[in-house]
Amino acid sequence: MFIKDLFSQKKTVISLEIFPPKKDTSIESIYKTIEALAPLNPDYISVTYGAGGSTSKNSTVEIASIIKNKYKIEALAHLTCIASTKDDIDVILQHLKENNIQNILALRGDFPQDPDFKFPDPLHFTHAIDLVEHIKKNDYFSVAGTCYPEGHIEAKSMKDDLFNLKKKVDMGTEFLITQLFFDNNLFYNFKEKTDIMGINVPIEVGVMPVINSNQIRRIASLCGAHIPEKFVKILDRYIDNKEALKDAGIAYATEQIIDLISSGVSGIHIYTMNNPEVAEKIVHNISSIVNALNSPNGEK
Repeated sequence: MFIKDLFSQKKTVISLEIFPPKKDTSIESIYKTIEALAPLNPDYISVTYGAGGSTSKNSTVEIASIIKNKYKIEALAHLTCIASTKDDIDVILQHLKENNIQNILALRGDFPQDPDFKFPDPLHFTHAIDLVEHIKKNDYFSVAGTCYPEGHIEAKSMKDDLFNLKKKVDMGTEFLITQLFFDNNLFYNFKEKTDIMGINVPIEVGVMPVINSNQIRRIASLCGAHIPEKFVKILDRYIDNKEALKDAGIAYATEQIIDLISSGVSGIHIYTMNNPEVAEKIVHNISSIVNALNSPNGEK
């Protein structure tokens, strides 16, 4: 089924994100992760798309297929385009179709780090919108996109970023997932702007539970996410105590999610970092709230 339809069926969609194992790690490790996440009954699981090389491409399709065909959970396959030709993309689309994968998260992707990498000349895809346009030539697929409550790190301005987002939606993007953020007010302000722009597709909020101080500072710097003072205190206070930081990170993410759900967001997308234990605790913490909203007698 198309994931986009879930947003009209439920008050709050709950989804999880995983990533393929690194090249030096057995793919069996991700199978164990999926097996641990499946009992949480997410509405869907997304699979990220590693940069560079056919191994990452094939892994994404293989993992998405396991999620959909073995565990009967909808899968959202990430697909990047900056380093690909249209023929490359068509091959991947065919593989996805053969594996019964109907949902794609269309991304530009990062530039390959290999200085010897040969880009198509000219580039077949410059932005995610080009990929959306190409995928939507085939009505077999439903397309999701990303959005950035604090603005894309490469955007000239928030206004310019919103303008490009509107074009991406107008081209056929059917729902959006936000980049991580740690201050909900940033999202609420962003949502007001998207409403004004006429961006009327569901926007699912991406939340990353923090269990590693150095890791989150690195990720935040790469994507331009602001770390509020309240959160900085948590990171600094428990930096030398892994268990305490994990518990504090789970508590912070839970509080953030409950506030978002209570404010009526379309869904919550948990960046699990392939850590089933953390995902399990958060889903458990919010389960009664989500069940109450999504039950037949839930909030109207």
